[in-house]
Amino acid sequence: MKKTSAFPVAALIAALAAFAWPAVATDGFVPAPAFTLASRAGGEVSLADLKGQVVMINFWASWCGPCRKEFPALDQIYAKYKPMGFTLVAINVESEKADAEKFLATTPANFPILYDPDNKVSGSYGVSAMPTTVLVDRQGRVRWLHRAYKPGDEAKYIEQIRAVLREKA
Repeated sequence: MKKTSAFPVAALIAALAAFAWPAVATDGFVPAPAFTLASRAGGEVSLADLKGQVVMINFWASWCGPCRKEFPALDQIYAKYKPMGFTLVAINVESEKADAEKFLATTPANFPILYDPDNKVSGSYGVSAMPTTVLVDRQGRVRWLHRAYKPGDEAKYIEQIRAVLREKA
């Protein structure tokens, strides 16, 4: 059996319970922890502002080699699925914004970049590897978690995004 870093929803729920996340909803999905973070574009972005969309949250750092490889794929996914009610927010977990800016100067991204310098949001999501990607459905529930990245993982991202986009709002 091939080992994967993607977690099925049941394992995700068990893992989230260990991080004292909110109670599991009656449908078996865990509400995504709320956040409001500073945006690279200016102002703030909150998860509540994105309710009604399928949201991919990608936690990353400038020192993360796999993050550098993953960003171009994320940019393509964002461009393709944005018109369908999808958005992607990439949350930088470093204390110094300048480190993120250096990374972005050589690895551009068209999706929103947010900053979590105190790691409060990444902590609330139980991030333990870089990058970590979380998919949140239109109702604000965590539907999928993927830790790390290797080329080809974007196919898993697309599969999950398509499945959640097909669901009725």
